Amino acid sequence: RILGGSGGSLDVLSQYIDPKKEVLTFPTTCHICKETTETRMFVTNIPHFKEVVLMAMTCDSCGARNTEVKAGGAIASKARRITLKVTTPGDLNRDLLKSETACIRIPELHLELLSGTLGGMFTTVEGLLTQVKEQLTRGNPFLVGDSADSEEKQKFTAFLDTLDRYCNGETLPFTIIIDDPVANSFLQNIHAPDPDPHMIIE
Repeated sequence: RILGGSGGSLDVLSQYIDPKKEVLTFPTTCHICKETTETRMFVTNIPHFKEVVLMAMTCDSCGARNTEVKAGGAIASKARRITLKVTTPGDLNRDLLKSETACIRIPELHLELLSGTLGGMFTTVEGLLTQVKEQLTRGNPFLVGDSADSEEKQKFTAFLDTLDRYCNGETLPFTIIIDDPVANSFLQNIHAPDPDPHMIIE
């Protein structure tokens, strides 16, 4: 891979990377072991959207990896709301750029991710749902361990099981709403340049 390492953002963005463009490298400090390592930065263009800045770090000392994705260009004058009705398993493979400022809602799950949650990422709809599940599991260790209250543990486990069915395309349809005050988030229109019958951009 041009940027090295692996992970959701790199895997999804690889299709947009122009190997002729320069990759910038600069020293940085690993957020895990604090050793000096390198971060690689790459600017690429997403069709029907804008430039995206990708920064990837892989620590040679401890193996830690970190990927940050930021939308480039000028800040939009208006906020943007993207609403997608996920109706087929294929919709789970749509590319998705979630900026750091974006809020994400899935009404059918009564799930809302506030601005700043999960940071900026370039992934797919399925990848986002997987990241949500992993974050919930890491952030609530007492609800998955033996010491958890039985009733609360059952509710939490049931919610994760439901989220799994959404990830796997077993429970359809459902709605994903991305609210971004600076309009730096993107959800792939698989019908581009024609309008997407299952997606509304406001």
